Amino acid sequence: MNTKGKKGLWRIPSWGLSLLAAVLSFIFLMFLGGIIGPIFPFDKDIGEVIAYLIYGIIIAIACFFICRNNPNSIWYAPILCNIMGIIAAFVEPNFWITPLWILFSVGWLLSLMGAIGGAMVGRRSLLKV
Repeated sequence: MNTKGKKGLWRIPSWGLSLLAAVLSFIFLMFLGGIIGPIFPFDKDIGEVIAYLIYGIIIAIACFFICRNNPNSIWYAPILCNIMGIIAAFVEPNFWITPLWILFSVGWLLSLMGAIGGAMVGRRSLLKV
C-alpha cells in the first residue's frame, strides 16, 4: 500500500480505519444514549430508536469514506465497522426476540449501501487519474 501522497488518517490501513470507526461510533452511541434518554423520559423506546439510527448513519458514512479511499475494502469494511452489532447478535440472548435486531439490521443495510456507494465513487476517481 502506497501511503506517500496520503495525509492524516488515510495513512492508516482500511481495516484499521474500520475498527477505529467501530470503536468510536460505539462510544458515541453510549454517550448519545445517555443524553437522549433524559430528553424522552416518557418513552424510552423513542430515545433508543433515535440513538441507534444515528449510530447506523455514522457507520454508513464511515463505510462510505473508507471504501471511497480504498474501493477494495468493500469486502471487509462494513463487517468490521459493524463488529459491535455482530458480536451483540451472537452474545445477547434477547437480541433476536426484541426490536433491537431491526435497528441493527437497518444500520447494517445503511453501511452496506454506504460502502457500495463509496467504492463506486472511489473506482470512478481512480479511473480518472
